[in-house]
Amino acid sequence: MASKNLKIMSNRCYHHIITNALFLIIPSLILAAIINLNHLYNDSLTAAAAAAILSLCILFSYFLRPRKVYLVDFTCYRHDPAFSTNRDTFKEKMSTLLSPESLSFTTKVIERSGAGEETFIYGVRDFPPKSSFECAREEAEIVLCGAVDDLMAKTGVEAAQIGVVVVNISTFNPVPSLSAMIVNRYKLREDVLTYNLGGMGCSAGLIAVDLAKRLLQVQRNSYALIVSLESPTSGYYLGHDKSKLLSNCLFRMGGAALLLSNRRSDRRISKYELSHTLRTHRGADDRSYKCVFQEADKEGALGITISKDLPSVAGEALKANITSLGPLVLPISEKLTFLATLIGRRFLNMKGLRPYVPDFKAAFEHFCIHAGGKAVLDAVETSLKLRAWDMEPSRMTLYRYCNTSSSSVWYQLAYAEAKGRVRRGDRVWQLGFGSGFKCASGVWRALRTIPPNEVDNPWLQVIDQFPISLPT
Repeated sequence: MASKNLKIMSNRCYHHIITNALFLIIPSLILAAIINLNHLYNDSLTAAAAAAILSLCILFSYFLRPRKVYLVDFTCYRHDPAFSTNRDTFKEKMSTLLSPESLSFTTKVIERSGAGEETFIYGVRDFPPKSSFECAREEAEIVLCGAVDDLMAKTGVEAAQIGVVVVNISTFNPVPSLSAMIVNRYKLREDVLTYNLGGMGCSAGLIAVDLAKRLLQVQRNSYALIVSLESPTSGYYLGHDKSKLLSNCLFRMGGAALLLSNRRSDRRISKYELSHTLRTHRGADDRSYKCVFQEADKEGALGITISKDLPSVAGEALKANITSLGPLVLPISEKLTFLATLIGRRFLNMKGLRPYVPDFKAAFEHFCIHAGGKAVLDAVETSLKLRAWDMEPSRMTLYRYCNTSSSSVWYQLAYAEAKGRVRRGDRVWQLGFGSGFKCASGVWRALRTIPPNEVDNPWLQVIDQFPISLPT
């Protein structure tokens, strides 16, 4: 145990040194140059001037450092029990709208998706709605305000303190925007910076974090409110194209709200510190660009086509993302092993040597993999050689909530907290995939241990029932 703790400590020290190397090296080089000048001129005035210059350089380097960004807290939308819908009810509602063949296909996909018997669907009891737009607006407002109300109550932050608002949602983009809905409801100040990310798929939540992080680098002592949600009511497809029927089977209502801060004083009350955000965009490749595509079918019915290329496209995006992320997070032992294997294969012509897949379990204690479906989770588990314990938050989130798009990674972190798994110093990797095609990573470090008796999230009342044994 002691050796394991020593290894973890040494790895963290290494990453800290690498992260801050620029600010350690520059003043050292300047100091060396000043010492040489002092030897050359042996002048006390030169030494005094040099000391002043050195002080200014150190001060300059200090203020050039990126501002640390903290996750004060986050909330996941608590679904109203009235929205709970079982498979039979959903099948009954859809049977009046779909052909027997389409209904049979939909039923099989749902049964194999990894979702449970009951999920949460808005408006299913009055389905189909008289106006899908009005129904979608109501759904978005319920989820958005439910999550933000909880967040404001938990953090105690005042509306006037929020300087940045970022909202992301995929297919529903009303006018005024959802970010404007937040400004109006919570009466935010006039100079608040608002952004509405649409059409970016299930990775948009982490992209929103990345955007907010960048904005907080130039806004002093400020808070950023991020809301990630989905309103699948707006995108139900009622045609016969099987590739478009998939979205009906996978997506369900859900959302999350998080409060980021760059105030140093908030470190002591925050849950996590943001270590890295990394985005990989494969949109230049036509196959990747078209694998999740909103378009009309032959009869003119609008839907989202999910192509058979999706698994391979997602795999390529994941490979590109972890290739860039690895050097930032992996311990030195994993980097050296990877480098040795690469040299052996490329330069020593050792064809029998298999490519080395780094052990990301050495870099992270918790994995929040977007719950896009059973096939997605199976592929990531195999690719990264993760354990069932590592995948448990993702699989249980998929089982209980189905695919809530970009908010799924927050339901997963909420699951880990409710289980009492998050300890001080633990590292969390959130991984999202989205149309375009994109892969996004968010890396967090827990600033304190989170006891389950302090947790207040949607898992609280049912956490003792999980994990549930799932069919293979």
